[in-house]
Amino acid sequence: QVQLTESGGGSVQSGDSLRLSCATSGGTFSRLRMAWFRRAPGKEREFVAGCSWTASNRYYAESVKGRFTISKDFAKNTLYLEMNDLTPEDTAVYYCAAGNDASNVKSVNGYAYWGQGTQVTVSS
Repeated sequence: QVQLTESGGGSVQSGDSLRLSCATSGGTFSRLRMAWFRRAPGKEREFVAGCSWTASNRYYAESVKGRFTISKDFAKNTLYLEMNDLTPEDTAVYYCAAGNDASNVKSVNGYAYWGQGTQVTVSS
């Protein structure tokens, strides 16, 4: 059973940066497709960024492209999301997800394992 534990959320000002971490255990990290999703108040959970098993392929939502970077540290079995130039629209609970379904990389249905979420709040 894959277990995911997010950390790194917090309250920041517009223009600030944050790095989210997702520690992974119970699975073969190098064989997992992984992603970050977020859910803002009153909205559905949405795709933010994802990567292939080796992280050689990376995918981003248009709203974060150029500001966010997803990466995997294979030595630490940890997924990261580097977030720069944050805006109030980025305020949400951010979730780490993992799975093996290559056909739904931007859909919640493509991931079998989820973390508990970490809150990111950006004030203007």
